[in-house]
Amino acid sequence: MLKKAERHERILLELKARPTVRISELAEEFGVTTETVRRDVDEMSRKGLVDRTYGGAAVTPLGSEPTYDVRERVFRDERTRIAKYALSMVKFDEVLMVDAGSTTTEFASQLAASISDNSPEKITVITNSISVARALGASKSIRTVLCPGDYTNHDAAVSGPATLAYLRQFHANAAIIGAGGVTTEGITDVSSGGCWVKRTMLERADRLILLADRRKFGVNQTEVVCGLDQIDDLVTDQEPSQDLSNTLVSANVRVSVVGDPAP
Repeated sequence: MLKKAERHERILLELKARPTVRISELAEEFGVTTETVRRDVDEMSRKGLVDRTYGGAAVTPLGSEPTYDVRERVFRDERTRIAKYALSMVKFDEVLMVDAGSTTTEFASQLAASISDNSPEKITVITNSISVARALGASKSIRTVLCPGDYTNHDAAVSGPATLAYLRQFHANAAIIGAGGVTTEGITDVSSGGCWVKRTMLERADRLILLADRRKFGVNQTEVVCGLDQIDDLVTDQEPSQDLSNTLVSANVRVSVVGDPAP
């Protein structure tokens, strides 16, 4: 029998394939009672992950997204694998820009854990994310530069004109960003302020590394941040659909798939 966390993940994946799902269908698929699935859906609805409907659940409307705290609690294993792999794509004497998000915060945690406090090299990270800055603070060998700006609790980050002007003072070897969605049209996201932070980091960095788990594939959010041809690397946990894979190949994006660890 699937555990609750596994059922929640499966419900989210089902909703990626179709806009609504029936509680009775999910109960049969999971081998549990309809009451169990109903409790699952009610809990996910309270967290902002799905919309409760009569007899089922629906995807969260376009233009809305769960808060950072909610996003941080799901797909943890996948984020950890993606973040650890992304470490191999940066050097410890580089300057990085890292934007706000649950996967980028995990990258920051893994980066801090990987650098000894006695390391002769010192990496510099410029970020607009409070959670990223806090994670990096665990290492004395990381210089953390936190942008000024207008704070939003939803993303635990700053954005706005002051943030963009501050970012434009720097040049980075790489920008490491997350996304609300990845489609054949490009990277999509909900927050306009966050989108402009991503675009500015892209302008100021030599290469762009996108960290996105499989839930993001095919998801259209309110804004397109940039086209796929502006991404250098995508690190994910599952192969994209054939259509998206073909577009990524045409855009010369290097895709690294980090699957489940060997048993």
